[in-house]
Amino acid sequence: MESSKSNNEEHDKTKQANLQPTLYSYNVLRVATKDFHPHNKLGQGGFGVVYKGILSDGTTVAVKHLTKSQQGVDDFLNEVIVITGVRHKNLVKLKGCCVHGTQRFLVFEYMENSNLAEALWDQQGQQTLLLDWPKRLNICVGVARGLAYLHEDSHPRIIHRDIKATNILLDKNMNAKIADFGLARLFPDDQSHISTQIAGTIGYLAPEYATLGQLTPKADVYSFGILLLEIVSGRKNIDSTLAPNQIYLIKWALFLYESNMLTNLVEETLDIINSENEVRRVINVALLCVQIEPTIRPLMSHVLAMLQGEMDIDVNIIERNLHGTNPNFQSTLDDQNHLPLRENMSINDGNILLMNQVPTSNAEIELTDLQPR
Repeated sequence: MESSKSNNEEHDKTKQANLQPTLYSYNVLRVATKDFHPHNKLGQGGFGVVYKGILSDGTTVAVKHLTKSQQGVDDFLNEVIVITGVRHKNLVKLKGCCVHGTQRFLVFEYMENSNLAEALWDQQGQQTLLLDWPKRLNICVGVARGLAYLHEDSHPRIIHRDIKATNILLDKNMNAKIADFGLARLFPDDQSHISTQIAGTIGYLAPEYATLGQLTPKADVYSFGILLLEIVSGRKNIDSTLAPNQIYLIKWALFLYESNMLTNLVEETLDIINSENEVRRVINVALLCVQIEPTIRPLMSHVLAMLQGEMDIDVNIIERNLHGTNPNFQSTLDDQNHLPLRENMSINDGNILLMNQVPTSNAEIELTDLQPR
């Protein structure tokens, strides 16, 4: 009995040690990225610039220089410890961090095929990397697995809050991994929702969150539904170069559903001759995920099961809302689609922050509220 207890304690210590982030020196990261040379720049978002780096042992990493961090050292390290402990094959692994004066850096595993947005479109909106249907379905399932883990199996539960194509990274085998937890929030088990300052990306925001600041895991479900439509169609969720009735992807998808022309949503170059049923299933799941009423949207574990054909899809839900039993359906869509017009909105490369939209609840918990364990 004592031997077994000792072995368990040793296992727990080993596991805890493996989850501790590595603290890198600034000089190590500077050398790895060749002094943060522009040629090593992988991308830039609303919260920082990412560089490719090669450590002295030959390990390739992605180094994110946070440009918007207002955190103190303790809060920053606390957040890093929490994120490091969140491990799943469909989440990008955080290897460690660096604090250099007022500068903050995060070090992630390197993803060979960059992100989903680049795989679907280049900067001009044209497809750059061939993604056949099996690869796209695998990406859909991978992201669903990662979100299901964050919402239902992670302790504490986490709402990502910024699910979008640029935050889905692809490894050398084109497996999807969710990245960028800069807007993530912890979700207490005993609350129906948390009220928080609105932040995210235009086109992906759930209506109840965009208009009322009410955040639940179902906000991620909505964003995931938009992402599914993008993956199937090969286009962005808002494209002002298209005909007026096609500008907003969600409206176009609903029109095609109602017109019984669902496969017209599929990217023209995509061969779905032997996969049409799978494609229809994914589109139907997407339309369930983007329901206006958050309580109607499925849990991510159910989304995963439906994508894999292990659970039936209730198309009656889509039909009911499509044919006007929800009088707020169209007006809420319009609120979401015209969100960029609001005066109290700060926009940075598609990322938005609505100031003074709703009061922050005293019960709101952020990642930085946790202390090291």
